[in-house]
Amino acid sequence: MGEKFAIITDIHGNSAALKAVLEDIKRDKDIGQIYCLGDMIAIGHETNQVLELLFSEKNISFVMGNHEQSVLNIILGKPSHSQGIVQMHHEWIAKNLDEAYVERLANIPKQITTEIAGKKVLFLHYHLDCNNQFLPLDTDPTGPSLEKIYENTDVDLVCFGHHHTIHHFSSKSRMYLNPGPLGCSHKPLAPYGTIEIGENGQVNVHIKEVPYDNRAFLKSIFETKYPAYETVLEVFYGNQHIPLVEEEEVNSK
Repeated sequence: MGEKFAIITDIHGNSAALKAVLEDIKRDKDIGQIYCLGDMIAIGHETNQVLELLFSEKNISFVMGNHEQSVLNIILGKPSHSQGIVQMHHEWIAKNLDEAYVERLANIPKQITTEIAGKKVLFLHYHLDCNNQFLPLDTDPTGPSLEKIYENTDVDLVCFGHHHTIHHFSSKSRMYLNPGPLGCSHKPLAPYGTIEIGENGQVNVHIKEVPYDNRAFLKSIFETKYPAYETVLEVFYGNQHIPLVEEEEVNSK
């Protein structure tokens, strides 16, 4: 029989986007397992709300992202490999992370390899080197460049995130999919992916963009003013908060 599963990645502390996607996934009764590909926390500030939502679900498998790794390193007294305002941001996230989630996060692996409907599938946040460390970001990946990384592996499908854009490449050997950042967009849309592997081995990929109300989330970032919040609002959300703040200022007069 075939099998269908969902991929979510780069939630980045955005609980409103996550709620919308989880509700959308639950409406599809054919989806069994959900694979969460890391960077659940940081950038957005709703760390504990996001983790509460994720860890309360029974059908989610997790891999660790670079933001989880950096924040955990700070908590555990290890080098975080972040610098400047990013380091200050991670320290703020670490300080506000509920201690109840630390052990659960620390036990998340960096990759999962499993067989689904006869296909060998690799789930990871981003490509890893021989020392199990994340490779530098390739801002312009191609099928051939990805194939160089995985040419000596026997996996049929590689699912990853990290790069905040959608990728869907195929080679003669395998397929590559990044469904895009669930929690970071210049529009009130939350992307995720579904993959259906049919009885005869055919692989069908579908990217969905779920609309949601991001106004309260954006205003909360502006009001909380945590380290790097201005960069976060501009780079990751396209300053969508500006008309919201201006409207509030007019209404308060």
